[in-house]
Amino acid sequence: MIKVKQAIIVEGKYDKIRLSNIVDAVIIPVHGFLIYKDRETAELIRTFARTTGIIILTDSDSAGFQIRSRIREIARGGEVINVYIPDIAGKERRKREASKEGLLGVEGIGDKLLIEAFRKAGVIAEDGAPQKTDPITKADLLELGLIGGEGSAARREALQKRLGLPRRLSANMLLEILNVMYTRENFVTFCNNL
Repeated sequence: MIKVKQAIIVEGKYDKIRLSNIVDAVIIPVHGFLIYKDRETAELIRTFARTTGIIILTDSDSAGFQIRSRIREIARGGEVINVYIPDIAGKERRKREASKEGLLGVEGIGDKLLIEAFRKAGVIAEDGAPQKTDPITKADLLELGLIGGEGSAARREALQKRLGLPRRLSANMLLEILNVMYTRENFVTFCNNL
């Protein structure tokens, strides 16, 4: 079981149940779009963001990204770590039909993929992990053809798929994740070997 000091914010109760099997932490479900109206949960998120920090873990569909955006607004000024699950086609066992976009949500992702998503976000430290003194910048993404040029969106999407990240990530979100996963030198080498 992974012990995490930050509170983990998830979309719903089934995500909380699923996550509680592998993570020892405070897990707060926002009950989907109710986060736009639920002032008590919003205040709880603000409190955790200012004290221990929060981890946001939502589904990779459009609704999940809307909810993630709202949680980030609520937690503005606090410590926020984003954990992303990959786009995986399928449906959860408890549901009769797949979601509108046909992607598995947090509750349908396997333990190994969830643990890997936390590791990629820098939540699970590895022994001997390199110190990140030279960050990856937007200039690096531009130079590598991942932003600002013809075909850059397709190259960025292919990179995200290879890294097991959802395709909806903005360039800024991708940059945030890459700086947790890689040193600048390792990332440039990785991209040059694609």
